[in-house]
Amino acid sequence: MTDATDAPDPTSLTTADRLLLVQRIDTEADQLVNRRERLAEREQLAAASGQLATWERDRTAMRGRLDELTVVIEKAEGDATEIREHKVRLEAQMKTVIAPREAEALMHEMSTLDEQTDALDTAELEALEEQSDVDDRLTAHLSSEEALRDAVSVADGALERVTAEIDRELDELSARRNEARGELDDGVLARYDRVRASSGVAVATLTGHRCEGCHLDLSAAEIDDVKDEAAAADGVAECPNCGRMLAL
Repeated sequence: MTDATDAPDPTSLTTADRLLLVQRIDTEADQLVNRRERLAEREQLAAASGQLATWERDRTAMRGRLDELTVVIEKAEGDATEIREHKVRLEAQMKTVIAPREAEALMHEMSTLDEQTDALDTAELEALEEQSDVDDRLTAHLSSEEALRDAVSVADGALERVTAEIDRELDELSARRNEARGELDDGVLARYDRVRASSGVAVATLTGHRCEGCHLDLSAAEIDDVKDEAAAADGVAECPNCGRMLAL
């Protein structure tokens, strides 16, 4: 176990050290947020929800078709009843007709009614057959509802557990971030936030002649300039290439 005396003295940290600490916390938080949005559990929930949505659309479509077929069947039955009643009236009228031409017209009309009745019967039969088929398919379709909803529930629970853990880590990072930022001057923080907003990463280190933010080498003259600037600003300079804060 590390002795407490080995821990760095907070009062000995430079502004550059504190900025690097804030940057590390922000980077870790960014990575967690990105991970939160790209969780496999989120994709699994989306897939399960998509399957359920498709199932619900199919169920709605089948129920809608059953309603349409019911209308077709009821209309066919109603029209056929009206035609039969009309034919009965014509048959009664036929018994009172004497003129051959009038009898011929009545017979032609009754023949037309018979054709209309046959067409209605055919349409009704086809609708009844389709209705039976759709009803069977709907019954089979409904049998899968519980499994689909259970899959969504399981996926949602898994996502909730993982996101809750990430949110807990983010809360801890937020507390550490607030503490670390509290050790920095307002002017330094304003500059940090401004650079971070434009570049994502606000603070970089200088390795040899290279800025680890933009990965470009500084000239010898530029190195001298940033070292002079850092010496006067508690270890903080500005990269002449990318504008990031350089911690020296």
